[in-house]
Amino acid sequence: MQKDQILSSILLLSLLIAAIVTMADSQPSIEAKVHIVYTEKPEDLEAEDYHIKTLASVLGSEEAAKEALIYSYKHAASGFSAKLTAEQVSELSKQPGVLQIVPSQTVQLHTDRV
Repeated sequence: MQKDQILSSILLLSLLIAAIVTMADSQPSIEAKVHIVYTEKPEDLEAEDYHIKTLASVLGSEEAAKEALIYSYKHAASGFSAKLTAEQVSELSKQPGVLQIVPSQTVQLHTDRV
């Protein structure tokens, strides 16, 4: 009888561990990654001020927006790059004036020839 209780305990523990691992894998990533956010060209504000205001609407404060902001694009296109979580990207994409958000990628243009 005692052997059956030990086996049942081991089985329950295994199932509990499997459930915890499955739940952890299904949780959305909260890791912030760099994204490029394309916006409409601002008419009433300087570009960087507009970008900070747009970002602050999701991050909660201008201080948080300034900390997340990496670069503000002002010449060929209007937009900015910032470190954002998946949830922040989703919320930011709903903001007025936000046209598109894409993950930043590093691309190698040339390869070494041997």
